[in-house]
Amino acid sequence: MNVPVNFSLQIRMPEVLTEKQEALLKFIEQYQLENGSSPTIREMREYFGVTSDNSILKHLKALGEKGYITKDDTPRGIKMLSSVKERMESGSLKLPLLGMIPAGGPVLSEEYIENWLSVGEDVIYKAQDSYLLRVKGTSMIDAGMYEDDILVVCGSLEPKIGDIVVALVDNQNTVKRYMKDSDNRVYLKPENPQYDNIYPQGELCIQGVVTGLLRYYKR
Repeated sequence: MNVPVNFSLQIRMPEVLTEKQEALLKFIEQYQLENGSSPTIREMREYFGVTSDNSILKHLKALGEKGYITKDDTPRGIKMLSSVKERMESGSLKLPLLGMIPAGGPVLSEEYIENWLSVGEDVIYKAQDSYLLRVKGTSMIDAGMYEDDILVVCGSLEPKIGDIVVALVDNQNTVKRYMKDSDNRVYLKPENPQYDNIYPQGELCIQGVVTGLLRYYKR
């Protein structure tokens, strides 16, 4: 005769973070991704613009108690986050492929995201500020950018003359080379002689600098 066994399985769910705790955790994650080590108390304090270590230590203690971090007493004693380990071991990161960019800049919401794609870290400048955008048209073919290629774009880079940028000009998104003429006027240069240079008639907003290109061959 089989006797039923009663048991309960307890699963510890992650505790909810406060807004400040979540901001600190995101900073630690990004710092680890970019530097391969953890930030010091001083670096965290300077980033958040606070003068006392106490507020940082309080939030770190809460993150530890809630199971988000483990640390020792050394200056860079926060252990690598599991999310960082996974990304480093895979050698790639997932970035959002945007169908379009609204006037206010890249927005990571379902309304604008077509897909998430894995991208090698070597073409990403800053993971948290980067996104993907599909090439439309033939205005940049002499720069090796063809229809349906996917651009890796960093939204926080300041453009330099000669950079290829994603720009909002006169309410239209475009990918062109950022240039200045002899009169020091900014214009956008296509890489196809069939297209004319674009001199903004109104506002010009640079929405990102292209740092890489992905090409998928259809089968």
